[in-house]
Amino acid sequence: MFDLVTVGHFAIDLIISPKIASPKPTLGGPPTYVSLAARKLDAKVSVISKVGENFPKDYVAWLEANGIDLSGLRRVKGAKTTSFTLKYRRKERRRLQLRNLAPPITPEDIPGFLKAKAVHVAPIANEVTLETIHELRKLTDTLSLDPQGFVRKFNKEGNVSPKKWINPQVLEESDVYKSSTNEIRMVTGLKELRSAMKKIQDYGAKIVMVTRGLRGSTLLYAGNFYDTPACKPRIIQDPTGAGDAFIGAFLAEYIQGKEPHWCACVGSAAGSFVTEGVGPTIFGEKKEVYARAAKIYSL
Repeated sequence: MFDLVTVGHFAIDLIISPKIASPKPTLGGPPTYVSLAARKLDAKVSVISKVGENFPKDYVAWLEANGIDLSGLRRVKGAKTTSFTLKYRRKERRRLQLRNLAPPITPEDIPGFLKAKAVHVAPIANEVTLETIHELRKLTDTLSLDPQGFVRKFNKEGNVSPKKWINPQVLEESDVYKSSTNEIRMVTGLKELRSAMKKIQDYGAKIVMVTRGLRGSTLLYAGNFYDTPACKPRIIQDPTGAGDAFIGAFLAEYIQGKEPHWCACVGSAAGSFVTEGVGPTIFGEKKEVYARAAKIYSL
């Protein structure tokens, strides 16, 4: 029995930013950031993912050394690992370009032994099939969804732009929903944040969360809204993966029966540590994460 299983592609990211002197390929994707954030809070974690032949063995060894079970990872012969170029500019939003795409994750990729307290579905390029989500729903009490990969479209050069996406059946099967402000607009078609969150909850999600970068996050549960401030990092080097760390830490606390607003504060704290390094290098130890979370929980 795992505490948390993340479903989606690992990625090889090339992060380009004015704050990064020498960009180089780095390990990325939700299975990385979600799992490591949850692992720092003592959760037992695993993944369901596919990579290509070019996925470095060093990445596999490093992930396993950090306590992530990779029995659900498949290396596909003749395929390439999903890869993105992420370009950050000082006054612009992030620009994404898809360079390679690994094969989709299908029901056949779900290990027969899988049991988890929570399963987090987090596609980055529409790689998780709807049939897979339906099968995952049967294997856990808590199905969490981040629709980021469903609200992306790609042109011939791989450049990413937003697209509308709605699948009532997937939303009805989800217990926890997390996305950015722009993503929830693509899902609901509504610009007003709280109205959009209510629409998601009407499908059946018990928890709806929207991350808003440096402005923190907004949480809806039991009919009440909670605005959670962003924890202040010591320095901001790279925001990549902060949202994934947020939900990883949130779920690690939530499956223990902790109060959702506290869980969101822990998520904010975990995300703040990630921004202090480039790629998945800094996550903060459990005591450090709790200390930052406590500061904003009391506000």
